[in-house]
Amino acid sequence: MAIDQTITFVTLALVLVLFIWGRWRYDIVALFALLVVSIAGIVPAADAFAGFGHPAVITVAAVLVVSRALLNSGMIDYIVRLMSGIGDNPLVQLAVLVVAVTACSGFMNNIGALAIFMPVAIRMARKNEISPSLFLMPLAFGSLLGGLVTQVGTPPNIIISIFREETAVGAPFRMFDFTPVGAGIALAGMLFIILIGWRLLPKRKSQVSREDLFEIDEYITEVHVPKKSALTGKRLRDLENATDGDIIVVGHERNEQKFAAPSPYRTFKENDTLIIKANAEDLQGLLDSTGLELTGSKKSGEDTLSSDDIKVIEATITRNSVMEGRTVRSLNLRSRYGVNLLGLSRQGGRLRTSPDSIRLRPGDVLLLQGPEETLEEVLPTLGLLPLVERGLRVGQPQRVLLGVAIFASALVLSALGILPIQIAFVGAALIMVLAGFLTLREIYDGIDWPVIVLLGAMIPVSQAFETTGGAQLIAGRILEISGSTAPWVTLTVVMVGTMFLSDLVNNAAAAVLMAPIAISIAGAMGGSVDPFLMSVAVGASCAFLTPIGHQSNTLVMGPGGYRFSDYWRMGLPLEIIIVLVGIPLIMRVWPLGL
Repeated sequence: MAIDQTITFVTLALVLVLFIWGRWRYDIVALFALLVVSIAGIVPAADAFAGFGHPAVITVAAVLVVSRALLNSGMIDYIVRLMSGIGDNPLVQLAVLVVAVTACSGFMNNIGALAIFMPVAIRMARKNEISPSLFLMPLAFGSLLGGLVTQVGTPPNIIISIFREETAVGAPFRMFDFTPVGAGIALAGMLFIILIGWRLLPKRKSQVSREDLFEIDEYITEVHVPKKSALTGKRLRDLENATDGDIIVVGHERNEQKFAAPSPYRTFKENDTLIIKANAEDLQGLLDSTGLELTGSKKSGEDTLSSDDIKVIEATITRNSVMEGRTVRSLNLRSRYGVNLLGLSRQGGRLRTSPDSIRLRPGDVLLLQGPEETLEEVLPTLGLLPLVERGLRVGQPQRVLLGVAIFASALVLSALGILPIQIAFVGAALIMVLAGFLTLREIYDGIDWPVIVLLGAMIPVSQAFETTGGAQLIAGRILEISGSTAPWVTLTVVMVGTMFLSDLVNNAAAAVLMAPIAISIAGAMGGSVDPFLMSVAVGASCAFLTPIGHQSNTLVMGPGGYRFSDYWRMGLPLEIIIVLVGIPLIMRVWPLGL
């Protein structure tokens, strides 16, 4: 084995270990791999960062921007409004939710589609007094199935399409080339989820309300500032820093006027009443050190914690959030962002330890209090997804039609081959910005930058994997194992192998790594490359066994109260169905040509 090939294999093996370990974010790991192969001279220095200008990277970014513009146009809000009349039957609600999110994610970012329907699903579950776990995992899986249907439904389809053009056939897959196979798999997957899959989920006790989940009233207490108190004239922040305990002032009353989430710079006066969030031990320490007096009553509920301008909302931590791996104390939410953390739950249960000492994870659910405008700005900054329904934008139907027309034009131009997909969607994104669907900030907020960096770094690494002969070596080993069997067995091995990889690493990375192997296998067999690339595309988008394989799975873990092992219950039979349906469909639509 040549030294270049050895270095490439060792680098990729280390990358996979680091991806699975998850200690460092996948874009950092990808940049590390790129630097290794560049310093080793396997990738020329002049080409080291050429991946960031690759058509697949540009297309993924443009599609994400267009998806954000579609959300702002109000198109999805019309769909959500239509769902309000579907009745109270949980099975009917489940079916409508899964079909809706699957259909939407075929044409927009699947995480964006899930973010729209998650609050709807949670509201329906709480209204019916059932556990949100009945709806949320089926919803996440539906968002992944929808991505199979079109070229823009998910990044792996875009990546595979460009690989076909640059390294195999000389022409990319078109917009709806994925539809015959993807739609068939999506239909089979939806039927399984709606009829059988949800029954395989664990039947855990429902926590149907915010109060049940966080039990806020256990920690909310009313105290009084007595006459001639030493605190008179001091600021709220002085009170919160008076002890080492976890003390938050969530309300302030003066002369029967209420101020929810008061500024830390607000000053005390005699006879003021404060609403304090603290556990019993910290509260007693506060009373001992400040001379504040208990009023003998306890205030709780949103009527105390919120007002016309102050809101209390639930939000879940997304992958790549700035909060991931950090403690609440280190984030300084009150002083830096102007919001209060009232509660924290993980996997459907409230954490009874002080949140300040807990390292936050993706999927954790936070209960936050703050000014409405501040929360709207802080949530995307912190990488949080609100679990409340947004106001519907249904007042301007003409803007909805304009947004849909711009998006449809990009689809048609790329589907007919009039424009390359990257040109069509960059053009659509630019027109939507000029038409006022997006602000400049929303353009950059709408792009998943870690995925962009991952792709830009991994594409040259993937090319090194191919040019050094590593892909051909692995392809040869796969053919040795399956060479004496029917060709469809090899096709199945490629799909299942990609599925397994996608359950452990980002789906875009799985597609980038498996595409060269699929191309090498097709070349060694002397057949068409299309069925093998299509198998990779399907496998890369079917991460149903773990919560770490795709961000959609991670997002529902906390609100649904799922455990790591719960994903196997519905995910494993779903992946088996996808293989049983997908392989015959691929061979029929894209013949092996042997």
